[in-house]
Amino acid sequence: MAQKSDGMNYAPQGKPRPVVQPGEFVYAAAHLDHGHIYGMSNGLNEAGATPKWVYDPDPAKVEAFRKVYPQVKVARSLDEILDDAAVKLVAAAAVPCDRGPLGCRVMQAGKDYFTDKTPFTALDQLAEARRVAAATGRKYAVYYSERLHSEAGMHAGDLVHGGAIGRVVQVLGLGPHRLAKASRPAWFFEKAKYGGILCDIGSHQCEQFLFYSGATDATVTHAAVGNYANPDTPELEDFGEATLTGDNGAANYFRVDWFTPNGLSTWGDGRTMILGTKGYIELRKYLDVGHSATGDNLILVDDKGEQRFSVAGQVGFRFFGELILDCLNRTEKAMTQAHTFKAAELCLKAQAAAKTLTAGK
Repeated sequence: MAQKSDGMNYAPQGKPRPVVQPGEFVYAAAHLDHGHIYGMSNGLNEAGATPKWVYDPDPAKVEAFRKVYPQVKVARSLDEILDDAAVKLVAAAAVPCDRGPLGCRVMQAGKDYFTDKTPFTALDQLAEARRVAAATGRKYAVYYSERLHSEAGMHAGDLVHGGAIGRVVQVLGLGPHRLAKASRPAWFFEKAKYGGILCDIGSHQCEQFLFYSGATDATVTHAAVGNYANPDTPELEDFGEATLTGDNGAANYFRVDWFTPNGLSTWGDGRTMILGTKGYIELRKYLDVGHSATGDNLILVDDKGEQRFSVAGQVGFRFFGELILDCLNRTEKAMTQAHTFKAAELCLKAQAAAKTLTAGK
């Protein structure tokens, strides 16, 4: 199910750790344009949520979803889901440009919303979602999976926030992805629909910087994008980089790209390095290239020495259970709304500021 070679259909599976009884937290899945909906659903189901409905205009997408989750009923429209009082949350992986407006519609119907990243493709969409979330009191949650669905990423947060490496000075993020061009839908190559590479997969990096550094805001000091190897799809950006400075003085650099070679056993050699005043942490998230195909590797170096941890199957994916309880209790343990929106704001600002490095020549 995890599809390690295919990032678009990468859907991690963990151990069941229910936080509610069956039927206590009912959700629906809608707009299945990105395969991340399966990772989102896996996480919710493992935390005890009950999937009731699925909706998509494309019957083939619905049928594929029901093969994995046969218990769900097929909704004739999104309204059928929104009119069901039993549904507490709608999980969706729509085309990126549609995620913001869809979220506002869900929140205005009195339900919480859980969207795939990137949550917006324009700053005005973010502004409207902020307004609607504040007016309705509903949640606009985002699947920033490169931390939330990574046991190494979650464990790193526990170490950092526990003081293991002192004050965080810099977060360095590397987010390479496999293009798998032939399998991508048409919207993937239209910038108005996917938002640009810094907006799209860069959203993971902005979220991780805020989380690990403790910054609550940041300034984009450099951003650049390019199309180096895909002249036949000129609106695709296959490379992007950005530098940010947090409001607490922490620094960030991240690079994202679509250049994962076919010889790599997984969809991307994603890494994060966190430098602190008393040590550093390196995450080799999806494999330890040249050494092991097992992911969730964490290296910790401090005054006591060098330590290496393989945390696969050891940490779990607690975000999903925390999100469910947040929706039931109206708390913010999984992720605050301010943090969710700020990460989205920063990737949008980076995209808007980006200079073009190449015209695909």
